[in-house]
Formats: sequence, C-alpha cells, structure tokens
Amino acid sequence: MRRSGLIRSWGGKIIVGLLGMLVGGPIGLIVGLLVGHFLDRGVERLRAFNPFRPYAPGEKEALQDALFSAAFSIMGHLAKADGQVSKEELGAAQAVMTRMGLDEEQRRRARDAFRSGKEEGFPLDDTVAAFRDKTRERRHMVMVLLEFLIQMALADGELDPREERILFRVAEGLGIPEAQFRQILNMMLAQARFSWAGAGAGAGAGGGAAADRSRPSLSQAYQVLGVSESASDQEVKKAYRRLMSENHPDKMAARGVPEEMIRVATEKTAEISKAYDMIKESRGFH
Repeated sequence: MRRSGLIRSWGGKIIVGLLGMLVGGPIGLIVGLLVGHFLDRGVERLRAFNPFRPYAPGEKEALQDALFSAAFSIMGHLAKADGQVSKEELGAAQAVMTRMGLDEEQRRRARDAFRSGKEEGFPLDDTVAAFRDKTRERRHMVMVLLEFLIQMALADGELDPREERILFRVAEGLGIPEAQFRQILNMMLAQARFSWAGAGAGAGAGGGAAADRSRPSLSQAYQVLGVSESASDQEVKKAYRRLMSENHPDKMAARGVPEEMIRVATEKTAEISKAYDMIKESRGFH
C-alpha cells in the first residue's frame, strides 16, 4: 500500500522528468520535475474531492452525523437571531424533521441540537469549522447544509437582516466567496417563493382571484432556473439540465448524501421541472 502511494505521488514527476531530460538534457529534467510536481498535486486534489470516491468504513455515517448536528444547531441559532423563536420557526424545524423521515430517537437528537443553538454563546464559527473539516473531501454536503439553513431563515416568509448576516458568516466559514453565496441565496429564495406560490394555488383551488394571485409567476420560474427572462432558449435548457443534474436523487445517492435528504432532492427536482415547464409553455419549445 505504501509503495503504491509512493508511485502515485511521484508518478508525474518521474514520467515528465524523464521526457524533459530526453528533450532538453539536465535543464529539461529540472523543468520536467517541476511540471510533474504540479501535475501530481492536481491529481491528488481531484482524487480527494471526487464525490464518487468510495467511502472508508464508517465515513458515511460520520458525515451524516456531522450534517445532522450542524444543521439543527445552526437552525436553532438562526431561529433565535431576532430574539424570540416564532411558531413558524418551530414549525419549520418540525417540517424538516418530517421531510427527512426522522424516527423518534433522531427527532430527540434534533431537538437537543436545536436547543443548543439557541443558547447564549453558541460557538457558531467553531461549529461551522468542524463541519467544514469533516466534509472537506465531500463538498456537496455543504450545499445540503445551506439548503436547510436558508429554509429555516425563510420560515416566517422573510429574510431578517440578522439571519442574513448569520448565513453569510456560515458561508464564509465554509469557504464560499460572498458573491457566489449571494447567487446561491438568491436562487434558493426564488425556489422557496415558487414553492410557496404553488402550494398556495393548490390550497386555493376554486378560490377565483385569490388563487390566481397565489400561482407561481413566469418571472419566478426564470429565477428558479437562475436565468434572466431575456436568456436564449439554449441558455434556459442548459440551466435546467445543470440544476437537474446537480439535484437528481440518483446522483445524490451515489455521492452518499443521507437518504433523508434524497427525499428533499426529489421535491426540489419537481419544482425545477415545474418552473421549466412554465417557461417552455410560454416560449413554445419542447
């Protein structure tokens, strides 16, 4: 095992170094070794961040525990951000537990984590850093965490500035640039509003004008896909395919995302498809 690791770490240096020596003599050897060094480093990075890399024994369970603990404790911290936890926020936490299909023991642990997040002096930065360290080689787990947190922040129908500051602090701790997180946040906000509008339309079926107002708008559909209304048909299709690929339940399962989250992904892909269908109908393409 040690020998194969040595070959992997020096393979690029040896091969490119020898080629360099054949072409340019001693100087070519030096240049080849340098190029090979950076090649080996790149290969190691790709191997480390490969989401389909097989899990080591116990790794998957450890990742799921890390997600579980971080998500519910930070959700509690978000809920307490404006000074008082609302009924809507408690309901949102319960809804997440239901969507994840948690059993009674898991629900107890979730409630304990949620309460710890509400306490004064909750170590937010340390909690985020611990999650980042544990999921360093499985970066797709970061998006799963952010989705939970944004859902909690929007529980009462609006994003409080204090909650927004916490979200950006979490994103920074996870190594996500501010501009990139702003884009992620805007897209998730649009998806949440699109979902609420759809739910309202269903609840108000037969309600006349009230139901019409609650239906998702075409503008919201574009926001769900993260494209402007002036985007070309090809750009719309590309955005749709990318989002479906990123959130497809089968692909998430292959990456080792907890089974509970795959249920959430199934709902999300349904919303993305619904938005895409609205745009297709308005534009008249298939």
